[in-house]
Amino acid sequence: MLQPYLKYVNVFIIIYFSRKLPWWSAEAQFVQFGVATNPLSVQYIKGVGPRRAELLGRLGIETADELLRYYPRDWQDRRAGTLLSLFRQDSYSVFRGKVLTAGQIYTRSSVGIFKAMLSGADGARVNAVWFKHGGMRYDPFAALKKEFTPGRDVWVIGRPSNTAGSEIQVDECYFADNPESAPHVNRLTPIYPLTEGLSNPFLRSIMWKALDAAQKTGTIEIIPSALRAKRALLSAGQAVKGIHFPDSAAELEAARQRIVYEEFLLLAAAWEMKKLGAKTENKRFTYEIKRSLLTPFKEKLGFEFTPPQKRVINDIFSDMRAPRPMTRLLQGDVGSGKTVVALSALLLAAENGFQGAFMAPTEILAAQHFYTMSRFLDGLKVRFELLTSRVKAAARRKTLERLQNGELDIVVGTHALLEEDVRFKSLRLVVIDEQHRFGVKQRAQLRRKAEFADLLIMTATPIPRTLALALYGDLDVSTIDSLPPGRQPVETARSGEAEAFQLVREEARKGRQAYIVHPFIEESEDEDIKSVSEQFERLSKIVFPEFRVGVIHGKLGGREKSAAMEKFVSGETQILVATPVIEVGIDVKNATVMVVQNAERFGLASLHQLRGRVGRGAEKSHCVLVSDSPGATAGERLAALCATNDGFVLGEKDMELRGPGEFMGTRQHGELDLRAGDLVADKKVLAWAVEDRERLFAADPKLAAPQHRAFRGRLMELYSKKWHLIDMA
Repeated sequence: MLQPYLKYVNVFIIIYFSRKLPWWSAEAQFVQFGVATNPLSVQYIKGVGPRRAELLGRLGIETADELLRYYPRDWQDRRAGTLLSLFRQDSYSVFRGKVLTAGQIYTRSSVGIFKAMLSGADGARVNAVWFKHGGMRYDPFAALKKEFTPGRDVWVIGRPSNTAGSEIQVDECYFADNPESAPHVNRLTPIYPLTEGLSNPFLRSIMWKALDAAQKTGTIEIIPSALRAKRALLSAGQAVKGIHFPDSAAELEAARQRIVYEEFLLLAAAWEMKKLGAKTENKRFTYEIKRSLLTPFKEKLGFEFTPPQKRVINDIFSDMRAPRPMTRLLQGDVGSGKTVVALSALLLAAENGFQGAFMAPTEILAAQHFYTMSRFLDGLKVRFELLTSRVKAAARRKTLERLQNGELDIVVGTHALLEEDVRFKSLRLVVIDEQHRFGVKQRAQLRRKAEFADLLIMTATPIPRTLALALYGDLDVSTIDSLPPGRQPVETARSGEAEAFQLVREEARKGRQAYIVHPFIEESEDEDIKSVSEQFERLSKIVFPEFRVGVIHGKLGGREKSAAMEKFVSGETQILVATPVIEVGIDVKNATVMVVQNAERFGLASLHQLRGRVGRGAEKSHCVLVSDSPGATAGERLAALCATNDGFVLGEKDMELRGPGEFMGTRQHGELDLRAGDLVADKKVLAWAVEDRERLFAADPKLAAPQHRAFRGRLMELYSKKWHLIDMA
């Protein structure tokens, strides 16, 4: 008896709950079904359905909200001109005209052809051509034959078949009298990233419908009105319309700026909430400066800490002795002395009976840090081991047992430290070197091996303050901004191979050492890329037969790598032929020449790191960049390296040239959830967001005020699970 009324109950439920939906309510779209459905699901947008919803899921689109946040990668100008009918832009053409003739052309091959002659308003004529492969059970041109009637106004978009542009191989066509053509032609038309099975016309059509529904029911605004007014930003509704279907280039730019600002403000706020959350934690342990290890360590160094090193050590020790866990970023240029600062922190933990973990991104860097510790800690009552994937099973088991039993004070390792069977008895300090090579999740993964452990991360890739706040916003930042006394700037120049090798020969005769670095290990298809294996044979037997030449690269076994490095460090090897595995962490004071072959193949940050392997002693050092024919961007990189030794200047230049994805590591950048913003290209907007974040939290630290609730909701939706944020409101 109640059956006839159930559909009205379902409709009421849909309408009631759709009022609370973010971004858009699909009320008008969903009532027609007469059944209870999830109105957020993209599946129920007209024209989608279960199969296409599954394909959209591959793009990360499961809801209407996510659909509207799936932004175009480009826009094609398909607007009609006042005089011309044909618009040719790069690899595509757009033509609007009336149908003169149309019909199928029959051939002997299996390929079917349909051709239509179109006449534009300016008298221009174009042949529009469609190709279809045969073997079909149905007529592939049935719809075209029906629609292409003489006199009908039509748009065609496709690739020009000849240089004159008088023939277009059609990819898309739309009729001017069909309202459903509106998203596709006579406008700045969005082009979206795709997955197999989906097309841009389909995405534009459903985006148009979703946007229409959003505009009818209103879009939730998350940015406080005061900030929108301050930065002259569009509203949320205007921005989402303008990013997908702008009426002008100016509207597109304004929409993009609003969306980029929102992304950056959310990111900056997430870091701030993470930092505020950490301040509420109490690690329930502290350190006492006993000097049982620190004093003898300092005496064994043989040099005084520089004023910046002393300042940074004081920062770190203050953090470690504070009740809340330390989260500090230590950045300093190549050779500025970060390692001894980190060692000081690890020794403070060790002399209090706690354990420390030191994680590096590569085995060779981890081994180098272990070697440095062995040199500096020799004779001290501190127990430390190396743990990488190349450590043999029996030795690994023993190291794991000692860690778990508390018989080791410090462990140095790579990603191997993240493995589940690596357990500590009293881990209290985590040090991560070259942080930009790890992701946010990896950093947290190691730290979670001990509740409330102190965290010190280091980078020799200095970055501007605003970008540091965006990438490491939950960290306090310390900078070692000067080199130890006596260090001379490395003289850097471009040169030919013969001149570079002559310099190596001269320095080797004086008893000094040199690196010759190549970008690849094996033979490349490009003839100008020199293989390390081949070059080692040539250099050792033909070019430098009078000198002892060694080789090191990533494909050598762990023992072979260690042996090669030990020979070079001890001076047994005079010239080391290598790949970029020696980019960071290698400290040989007698090395005075760095030759980089095919230097155009390296990023600016990598070149600066390689240069940092020389100039560590009192002798004048040289970095020679060998590059026969760099392109414009590569040439700009090489010129920048020759012009300055300042890592901060070079870091900013590298990000400008290559983008933050490569510079900071794609994994790190990808975890920031930026869909429209570019940390370098949009640095002005990033600076706005960081500045406004400071004022926002100063006025309302918990974002609990009514005008901030929508913003807080979106913030928690994006970052609560990913970064373990706690809603403090």
